[in-house]
Amino acid sequence: MTMGLKTALAATLFAFAALGSGATSNAAEGRSMTIWKTPWCGCCHEWAEEMRKAGYAVEINDLEDLTPVKRQVGVPAAMEGCHTAAIDGYFLEGHVPLEAIDKLLAERPAIAGIATPGMPQGSLGMGNDPLARYDVFAVSADANSAPFVYYRAGAQ
Repeated sequence: MTMGLKTALAATLFAFAALGSGATSNAAEGRSMTIWKTPWCGCCHEWAEEMRKAGYAVEINDLEDLTPVKRQVGVPAAMEGCHTAAIDGYFLEGHVPLEAIDKLLAERPAIAGIATPGMPQGSLGMGNDPLARYDVFAVSADANSAPFVYYRAGAQ
C-alpha cells in the first residue's frame, strides 16, 4: 500500500470513527456511506448501486487488499464478507440488507457495526431475493464479546 493510500485510508477511517448522527430510520437521503471493495467484484458493485438507489451518497474506494480496512474498523475474521462500508460511525460488512441498516441507524446500539458473513445467495447484491434467509450479526467494539444475531433476513 502506498503512503498516499495509507494516508487517505487513515483520514477516512478517522472520519468514520468521529461520525455520529441522530438521524432517523429510512432517512438515507443526504446520508453518506463510504465503501471499500475490490475493483473486480461485481456483487460488491451491485450492493453499492442498491445503496445509491436507496438514497445514500456513496463514495467507493477500490482496493486490491481490504484486510487493512477490515482490521482497522474491527471486523472479526469470522464475520468477513466481500466488502466493507462505513456509515454514521458504524461498519457494514458484506451484503447487509437495507432493512438491517435502517434498524441499525434507528436504534443506534453501542456496537462497532453489523456483518453479513460470506456471500449468502439471494442477499442484496447476490440475487436480491426477498425470501432469502440469512443472518446479520452485531459486532461489539469489545473484541472479547462474541457477535450475536441482530437481524434475520427473510424471516419478517
